[in-house]
Amino acid sequence: MDQAFRTAYADLLRHWTLPVESLTLESEFGSTHVNACGPPDAPPLVLLAGHGATSPVWFGQANHLGQNHRIYAIDLIVDAGLSVNSGRRLTKPEDLHQWLTAVLDGLQLPRTNLCGHSYGSWLALTYALHAPDRIDKLALIDPTDCFTPLRTPYVLRALPSLLKPTRARAKSFLRWETQGVPINPAWLELAGLAAEFPKPRVVRPKRPADDALRTLHPDLLVVIADRSKSQNPAHLATRVQSLIPAATITHLPTATHHSLPAAHTEDLAAAVEKHLS
Repeated sequence: MDQAFRTAYADLLRHWTLPVESLTLESEFGSTHVNACGPPDAPPLVLLAGHGATSPVWFGQANHLGQNHRIYAIDLIVDAGLSVNSGRRLTKPEDLHQWLTAVLDGLQLPRTNLCGHSYGSWLALTYALHAPDRIDKLALIDPTDCFTPLRTPYVLRALPSLLKPTRARAKSFLRWETQGVPINPAWLELAGLAAEFPKPRVVRPKRPADDALRTLHPDLLVVIADRSKSQNPAHLATRVQSLIPAATITHLPTATHHSLPAAHTEDLAAAVEKHLS
């Protein structure tokens, strides 16, 4: 693994003000790295980051929510991070669900609260549909591929970074989408290095059918970034309301898709904490 990536990963992890416990869980898929903090006997909260963001990006949320919850921030085994897909390959959503079940079993979490951002929100939502008996409450942070399609200009702007990823292209794309919102430089550096990180092909997300979404069992919070370039925020809110009327919807007026979850820390943490409590 590239030493520059490891150094940047460790630098961002230092932004976690609570003591961090590094865990490695073995399964048929390989080794999964988890950063944990908070009281061991507190209610659990599992965090799934967006594509290329890596688990240390949750530093702000871990520092707040870790006061009253046991935080488990997971490096996705199909993405940049310290998890290694050295075993069975993951090629479809069902594989990811089986991997996450193995991780929760390894953490000895028969039930947990689950929170995801972007790609992590898609995994969190589809896992809650797959295994509703494992999830207490669900929080989706500006979810993509869950309720609405991505905007075409966003996809076109992202394509160069996806087809031929480089650190410079990844940083340029993130600066474009965050539209001047102050971004933690340590996270921006790590996200840039993550673009060049050798990793297996990401399992492509498949948006759940409306009928499936209407059956969602766990209590749901959807946090919407009102300045997001990834999708239409108003359309996202309307879709969630129509499909899951009991869901709680919270708008962050100054947030963009990629400024979360690293920025807007207090507002985001307050929304998630209120939902969990």
